[in-house]
Amino acid sequence: MKKLIPIAIIIIILIGIFKWGVGLNNTMVEKQETAKTQWANVESAYQRRADLIPNLVNTVKGYASHEKETLEGVIEARANATKTTIDPTNVTPEQMAAFQESQNSLTGALSKLMVVVEKYPDLKANQNFLELQSQLEGTENRINVERNRYNELAKDYNIYVRKFPASIIASILKFDPLVLFQGTEGSDKAPTVDFN
Repeated sequence: MKKLIPIAIIIIILIGIFKWGVGLNNTMVEKQETAKTQWANVESAYQRRADLIPNLVNTVKGYASHEKETLEGVIEARANATKTTIDPTNVTPEQMAAFQESQNSLTGALSKLMVVVEKYPDLKANQNFLELQSQLEGTENRINVERNRYNELAKDYNIYVRKFPASIIASILKFDPLVLFQGTEGSDKAPTVDFN
């Protein structure tokens, strides 16, 4: 009977370690899946923007058909942005930078389009255009909110998998940190405004 006590203690300790490891694993899975779901929300917001663009371009084309280069630039940037997709659990910083660059190119093309629109008062007064412009502005805000939410959830997950003792289980089970969205280069500097 005395010989069974050490074996029972070892078994209890092993069961405790197993339950502890399972608990850490389950928490990492939960946090990772929550961040992945939020990433899907980011992609959905970007997709909404991409879906609005053809209608916006067609509306502008009706008033500013000779602005062909700008319109084609928007269409090309949209095509590039929609073909760049990534898996947030298996992404490198370079892939995230490429994704952000394609989205930033689309944002730039849309900005050029809005500058062109300023030349056409009839277009700026068109109800369909105004509605599309409003939806696009709302979508841009939603994209920013969804990216910020993703960063918060990814940060929470990253901290969890890097803290000891969870980092041991994370490295064994290949729970790698998630890559975060970064600000666009130069966005930390205020633009120069000159009214002269």
